[in-house]
Amino acid sequence: MQATAASKFSLSGFKAFAHLNGHGFLVSVVVAAAAQFLSEHYGAPAMLMALLLGIAFHFLAEEEHGSCKAGIEFTARTVLRFGVALLGARISVELMIGLGPRLIAVVVAGVILTILFGLLGARLLGRGWRFGLLTGGSVAICGASAAMAISAVLPKNEHSERNLIFTVLSVTVLSTVAMIAYPILTEAFDFNDEVSGVFLGGTIHDVAQVVGAGFSVSNETGEVATLVKLIRVAMLAPVVLIISILVRRHVEEGASEGKRPPILPMFVVGFLIFATLNSLGLIPVAVVDAMSSLSRWALLISIAAVGMKTSLKRILDVGGQAIALIVAETLFIALFVLLGVTLLGH
Repeated sequence: MQATAASKFSLSGFKAFAHLNGHGFLVSVVVAAAAQFLSEHYGAPAMLMALLLGIAFHFLAEEEHGSCKAGIEFTARTVLRFGVALLGARISVELMIGLGPRLIAVVVAGVILTILFGLLGARLLGRGWRFGLLTGGSVAICGASAAMAISAVLPKNEHSERNLIFTVLSVTVLSTVAMIAYPILTEAFDFNDEVSGVFLGGTIHDVAQVVGAGFSVSNETGEVATLVKLIRVAMLAPVVLIISILVRRHVEEGASEGKRPPILPMFVVGFLIFATLNSLGLIPVAVVDAMSSLSRWALLISIAAVGMKTSLKRILDVGGQAIALIVAETLFIALFVLLGVTLLGH
């Protein structure tokens, strides 16, 4: 009797959950699938397409009592965290060690200094520290994925969604430009395959564009570029953790109202668990591939939902200073990595 009652309760709870969030989630899935189709058939970046198509459906998120609003909120928040957690399955300590400590140090230093540069630049341009962290972290680590993960732990204000959309749009466009321009630079500087891979993987924002740029030079360059990019992706968990701790301390020192953010968000815990399991060789290769694909789809679906939540007009209100900042951050990490590999004699 008790088991039957419990199953009925769980079934009714699932039905209520699906009724509340199902429409918005399914719309996000359709938009993501359309973006993937455009990417595969016309070469457009899938993240950019999902974002732009999502913005076109902004009216669905504006309806106060519409059937899609709750599901769009759920997708932009929870599905995003799920996708970031699964990113950990792509990380392997063994692969990273093969690159050598000096090149790893250049990549890690580039991530840290770019974030600090973003904070300093935001201060000099009169932008908030949230915006500096968001743009600096997205440029430094892994583009749109990092922007969404960092945004998830930053305290919200009236500009949060606008700044997130702007950042995702900007890093995706800049990453696409870099995918075309940076391989030309590696030829101009006469870099060998390893140095070209370090430069491309250490400077281009999004993983897909790194892979595209790397393998357009050579197979070895593509492999090195992907490996270097995964080192930057591995920095996502500690960076988000540090931001979460600082935000928590800020909340404790400020007003006592509202719920304090967790010291270690669950999606970061998931990221670290999957990274550890993969580093220990406990996840089969086929499962890693499946988790990577699922992570990519989750992020694509969630960015479509994020696009639906923000109007194009609000994005255009962000101002020229914001554009100058994210371009400056992109140039900073490119120059730093270029200088690093040159000084190391590669």
